[in-house]
Amino acid sequence: MKVVSLSGSLREGVGKKDAKKVRKEGLVPCVLYGGEKQIHFTVKSIEFDKFLFTPEVTLVDIDIDGQVYRAVIQDLQYHPVTDKTLHVDFLQVFEEKPIKVAVPVKIVGTSPGVIKGGKLHKKMRKVLVMALEKFLPDSVEVDISKLDIGMSVRVEDLNLEGITFMDPARSVVVSVKTARVLAAEDEEDEEGEEGEEGADGGEAAESAE
Repeated sequence: MKVVSLSGSLREGVGKKDAKKVRKEGLVPCVLYGGEKQIHFTVKSIEFDKFLFTPEVTLVDIDIDGQVYRAVIQDLQYHPVTDKTLHVDFLQVFEEKPIKVAVPVKIVGTSPGVIKGGKLHKKMRKVLVMALEKFLPDSVEVDISKLDIGMSVRVEDLNLEGITFMDPARSVVVSVKTARVLAAEDEEDEEGEEGEEGADGGEAAESAE
Protein backbone atom coordinates (compact mmCIF):
# COMPACT_ATOMS: atom_id res chain seq x y z
CA MET A 1 0.00 0.00 0.00
CA LYS A 2 1.19 3.49 -0.89
CA VAL A 3 2.68 5.59 1.93
CA VAL A 4 2.67 9.40 2.00
CA SER A 5 4.23 11.80 4.49
CA LEU A 6 2.65 14.71 6.35
CA SER A 7 4.10 17.31 8.70
CA GLY A 8 1.97 18.49 11.60
CA SER A 9 2.17 20.63 14.72
CA LEU A 10 0.62 20.01 18.12
CA ARG A 11 -2.49 22.06 18.88
CA GLU A 12 -2.36 24.21 21.99
CA GLY A 13 -6.12 24.53 22.27
CA VAL A 14 -8.99 22.17 21.50
CA GLY A 15 -12.55 23.23 20.75
CA LYS A 16 -14.78 24.90 18.18
CA LYS A 17 -13.33 28.39 18.63
CA ASP A 18 -9.76 27.14 18.31
CA ALA A 19 -10.72 25.01 15.28
CA LYS A 20 -12.17 28.05 13.50
CA LYS A 21 -9.04 30.02 14.31
CA VAL A 22 -6.63 27.45 12.85
CA ARG A 23 -8.77 27.03 9.73
CA LYS A 24 -8.50 30.77 9.07
CA GLU A 25 -4.73 30.28 9.15
CA GLY A 26 -4.93 27.68 6.37
CA LEU A 27 -4.61 24.72 8.72
CA VAL A 28 -6.74 21.62 9.23
CA PRO A 29 -7.40 20.38 12.79
CA CYS A 30 -6.67 16.65 13.14
CA VAL A 31 -6.77 13.91 15.75
CA LEU A 32 -4.59 10.80 15.98
CA TYR A 33 -5.99 8.01 18.14
CA GLY A 34 -5.43 4.29 18.68
CA GLY A 35 -2.18 4.71 20.60
CA GLU A 36 -1.51 5.43 24.26
CA LYS A 37 -3.36 8.75 24.06
CA GLN A 38 -5.17 10.97 21.59
CA ILE A 39 -2.99 13.57 19.89
CA HIS A 40 -4.53 16.79 18.60
CA PHE A 41 -2.54 18.52 15.89
CA THR A 42 -2.83 20.63 12.74
CA VAL A 43 -1.67 20.13 9.16
CA LYS A 44 -1.44 22.72 6.39
CA SER A 45 -4.50 22.38 4.17
CA ILE A 46 -2.36 22.21 1.02
CA GLU A 47 -0.61 19.09 2.39
CA PHE A 48 -3.79 17.05 1.97
CA ASP A 49 -4.17 17.92 -1.71
CA LYS A 50 -1.60 15.29 -2.71
CA PHE A 51 -3.71 12.31 -1.63
CA LEU A 52 -7.12 13.15 -0.16
CA PHE A 53 -8.91 13.47 -3.48
CA THR A 54 -7.68 10.23 -5.03
CA PRO A 55 -9.57 6.90 -4.87
CA GLU A 56 -6.56 5.03 -3.49
CA VAL A 57 -6.25 4.26 0.21
CA THR A 58 -2.90 5.33 1.61
CA LEU A 59 -0.93 4.89 4.78
CA VAL A 60 0.33 8.14 6.24
CA ASP A 61 3.58 8.82 8.09
CA ILE A 62 2.78 11.88 10.21
CA ASP A 63 5.68 13.89 11.61
CA ILE A 64 4.30 15.77 14.60
CA ASP A 65 6.99 18.02 16.03
CA GLY A 66 9.70 15.44 15.29
CA GLN A 67 7.81 12.31 16.33
CA VAL A 68 6.68 10.11 13.42
CA TYR A 69 3.49 8.06 13.60
CA ARG A 70 2.17 5.68 10.94
CA ALA A 71 -1.58 6.01 10.50
CA VAL A 72 -4.55 5.64 8.20
CA ILE A 73 -7.43 8.08 7.70
CA GLN A 74 -10.59 6.95 9.49
CA ASP A 75 -12.90 9.92 9.03
CA LEU A 76 -13.07 13.18 7.07
CA GLN A 77 -15.33 16.17 7.48
CA TYR A 78 -15.91 18.59 4.61
CA HIS A 79 -17.63 21.96 4.47
CA PRO A 80 -21.09 21.30 2.94
CA VAL A 81 -20.76 24.23 0.50
CA THR A 82 -17.06 24.78 -0.27
CA ASP A 83 -15.91 21.13 0.11
CA LYS A 84 -12.89 22.35 2.07
CA THR A 85 -11.44 19.81 4.50
CA LEU A 86 -12.60 20.74 8.01
CA HIS A 87 -11.30 17.91 10.17
CA VAL A 88 -9.43 14.62 9.79
CA ASP A 89 -9.34 11.65 12.16
CA PHE A 90 -6.33 9.32 11.89
CA LEU A 91 -6.01 5.84 13.38
CA GLN A 92 -2.49 4.90 14.45
CA VAL A 93 -1.23 1.72 12.75
CA PHE A 94 0.87 -0.94 14.46
CA GLU A 95 2.55 -3.84 12.62
CA GLU A 96 1.08 -6.48 14.93
CA LYS A 97 -2.45 -5.07 15.16
CA PRO A 98 -5.07 -5.58 12.37
CA ILE A 99 -7.04 -2.55 11.24
CA LYS A 100 -10.26 -1.95 9.29
CA VAL A 101 -10.00 -0.02 6.02
CA ALA A 102 -12.39 0.61 3.13
CA VAL A 103 -10.48 -0.40 -0.02
CA PRO A 104 -11.45 0.48 -3.63
CA VAL A 105 -12.82 -2.24 -5.90
CA LYS A 106 -10.94 -2.70 -9.20
CA ILE A 107 -12.73 -4.50 -12.02
CA VAL A 108 -10.53 -6.73 -14.20
CA GLY A 109 -11.30 -8.94 -17.20
CA THR A 110 -14.05 -8.86 -19.83
CA SER A 111 -17.54 -10.13 -19.09
CA PRO A 112 -19.17 -12.49 -21.64
CA GLY A 113 -22.51 -11.06 -20.53
CA VAL A 114 -21.45 -7.53 -21.42
CA ILE A 115 -20.29 -8.73 -24.85
CA LYS A 116 -23.80 -10.14 -25.36
CA GLY A 117 -25.35 -6.77 -24.57
CA GLY A 118 -25.71 -6.91 -20.79
CA LYS A 119 -24.90 -3.97 -18.53
CA LEU A 120 -22.16 -4.11 -15.92
CA HIS A 121 -23.42 -2.75 -12.58
CA LYS A 122 -20.82 -1.92 -9.94
CA LYS A 123 -22.79 -2.02 -6.69
CA MET A 124 -19.85 -1.49 -4.33
CA ARG A 125 -17.04 0.94 -5.10
CA LYS A 126 -15.25 0.01 -1.88
CA VAL A 127 -15.20 -3.02 0.40
CA LEU A 128 -14.40 -2.99 4.10
CA VAL A 129 -11.46 -5.21 5.01
CA MET A 130 -9.57 -6.11 8.19
CA ALA A 131 -5.88 -6.97 7.96
CA LEU A 132 -2.42 -6.40 9.30
CA GLU A 133 -0.58 -3.50 7.67
CA LYS A 134 1.61 -5.84 5.59
CA PHE A 135 -1.46 -7.43 3.95
CA LEU A 136 -3.40 -4.24 3.18
CA PRO A 137 -3.99 -4.00 -0.59
CA ASP A 138 -4.14 -0.85 -2.71
CA SER A 139 -7.35 -2.24 -4.19
CA VAL A 140 -9.39 -5.43 -4.34
CA GLU A 141 -9.48 -6.91 -7.85
CA VAL A 142 -12.77 -8.43 -8.96
CA ASP A 143 -12.49 -10.68 -12.02
CA ILE A 144 -15.59 -10.48 -14.23
CA SER A 145 -14.31 -12.77 -17.01
CA LYS A 146 -16.85 -15.48 -16.11
CA LEU A 147 -19.87 -13.23 -15.55
CA ASP A 148 -22.73 -13.89 -17.94
CA ILE A 149 -26.03 -11.99 -17.94
CA GLY A 150 -27.80 -12.53 -14.61
CA MET A 151 -24.62 -13.44 -12.74
CA SER A 152 -22.85 -11.53 -9.97
CA VAL A 153 -19.83 -11.48 -7.68
CA ARG A 154 -20.61 -11.24 -3.98
CA VAL A 155 -18.41 -10.43 -1.00
CA GLU A 156 -18.31 -14.14 -0.11
CA ASP A 157 -16.66 -14.81 -3.49
CA LEU A 158 -13.68 -12.58 -2.71
CA ASN A 159 -10.51 -14.16 -1.41
CA LEU A 160 -7.20 -12.50 -0.55
CA GLU A 161 -4.35 -13.74 1.65
CA GLY A 162 -4.40 -12.24 5.11
CA ILE A 163 -7.63 -10.34 4.45
CA THR A 164 -10.96 -10.63 6.28
CA PHE A 165 -13.88 -9.04 4.42
CA MET A 166 -16.19 -7.22 6.84
CA ASP A 167 -19.20 -6.44 4.62
CA PRO A 168 -22.17 -8.87 4.65
CA ALA A 169 -21.17 -12.03 2.77
CA ARG A 170 -24.17 -11.93 0.42
CA SER A 171 -23.65 -8.28 -0.60
CA VAL A 172 -23.32 -7.93 -4.38
CA VAL A 173 -20.10 -6.27 -5.47
CA VAL A 174 -20.69 -6.31 -9.23
CA SER A 175 -23.30 -7.86 -11.50
CA VAL A 176 -24.27 -8.14 -15.16
CA LYS A 177 -27.92 -7.56 -16.02
CA THR A 178 -30.10 -6.58 -18.92
CA ALA A 179 -30.76 -2.86 -19.33
CA ARG A 180 -34.45 -3.36 -18.46
CA VAL A 181 -33.72 -5.13 -15.16
CA LEU A 182 -31.10 -2.56 -14.22
CA ALA A 183 -33.46 0.34 -14.92
CA ALA A 184 -36.18 -1.26 -12.76
CA GLU A 185 -33.75 -1.73 -9.86
CA ASP A 186 -32.53 1.87 -10.13
CA GLU A 187 -36.15 3.04 -9.92
CA GLU A 188 -36.71 1.00 -6.77
CA ASP A 189 -33.52 2.40 -5.22
CA GLU A 190 -34.60 5.98 -5.93
CA GLU A 191 -38.04 5.41 -4.41
CA GLY A 192 -36.49 3.92 -1.30
CA GLU A 193 -34.22 6.92 -0.83
CA GLU A 194 -37.00 9.55 -0.90
CA GLY A 195 -37.32 11.35 2.41
CA GLU A 196 -34.14 9.82 3.81
CA GLU A 197 -31.87 12.88 3.71
CA GLY A 198 -29.39 13.07 6.57
CA ALA A 199 -30.38 15.39 9.38
CA ASP A 200 -26.85 16.50 10.23
CA GLY A 201 -25.41 17.17 6.77
CA GLY A 202 -25.38 20.93 7.25
CA GLU A 203 -23.93 20.79 10.74
CA ALA A 204 -20.55 19.29 9.93
CA ALA A 205 -18.83 22.65 10.06
CA GLU A 206 -20.15 23.34 13.53
CA SER A 207 -19.45 19.90 14.98
CA ALA A 208 -15.84 19.60 13.78
CA GLU A 209 -13.28 20.51 16.39
